[in-house]
Amino acid sequence: MAENAFLGIDVGSISTKAVIIDESNTILAQEYIWTEGNPIGAVKRLLGHLEKQFDRTAWQIVGVGATGSARRLVGSIVGATVVKNEITAHAVGTTTFHPEVRTILEIGGQDSKIILVENGIAVDYAMNTLCAAGTGAFLTSQARRLGIEVEEMGAYALRSSHPTMIAARCTVFAESDLVHKIQMGHPREDIIAGVCRAVVSNYINNVGKGKKICSPVVFQGGVSKNEGVVRAFEDLLKCPVLVDEIGHLMGAMGAAILARRSLKRTVFDFSVGNMDFITRERSCGGCSNNCEVICVYRDGKMIDFWGNRCERGAAKLGGELSENSRG
Repeated sequence: MAENAFLGIDVGSISTKAVIIDESNTILAQEYIWTEGNPIGAVKRLLGHLEKQFDRTAWQIVGVGATGSARRLVGSIVGATVVKNEITAHAVGTTTFHPEVRTILEIGGQDSKIILVENGIAVDYAMNTLCAAGTGAFLTSQARRLGIEVEEMGAYALRSSHPTMIAARCTVFAESDLVHKIQMGHPREDIIAGVCRAVVSNYINNVGKGKKICSPVVFQGGVSKNEGVVRAFEDLLKCPVLVDEIGHLMGAMGAAILARRSLKRTVFDFSVGNMDFITRERSCGGCSNNCEVICVYRDGKMIDFWGNRCERGAAKLGGELSENSRG
């Protein structure tokens, strides 16, 4: 008889992550891919990769958790039993593996967040989606400008003994200052170390502004793999910063753990990856609010919708997707 397993999916603007775990939170399968502006396509590709790793003779997925910026859409597609925001998912995942954690730092491709924890419970948080200077996208663009791969930045930064001062107030100032320092002849490793420090300084001054950052500190998200940024955090915070080897998957892990804890159960089938999904924005028209509602169709039939502020027009949104609305 197959044992229970649980799937967690985290779909962000840059990357899409997933894990399948057992009752003991042991990872049975994992995957990390680029979203490429197409969350539905990313989830389909993700499920294809996971299916190849997963032993369906020994395990049966009975719970599915979804998180990330496209969590509602993805939850509808995969029939999620739990849909939670990123703060909750990251907090649950991190405190499960690091119960003593007090501060969670997270930097992704296009946004960043900080979560403060007391006694294993998230008590405060902040997010930043406005300034790219404190995100992975900024590091990627500067690596391209410097003619190296973004994955190489950490090694360069660690070789620096005199990091170049780079303005960190915003992307425009930082890029302008970077060009100026290049023209002045600063060594490449010093400039890269300075860029890493600029990311951390921007993060602390914007995302962490007014927050009391207490140790133990756990750093996660794709940028946590950059050793130069990790060192910059340790230098500025004056404390060790722990990077979990699955830190880039922690949102998905949290979603999977929440699915495991939930009483809701499902019978998940990987064939969902072969189904045809379409999203459409429709005007409800049920009342004066005239809400713009997001509708999700599977093989032409609506399976979910959201964005309506009342239920008056819900019945009008049902039915099949007409040919002239398929686009």
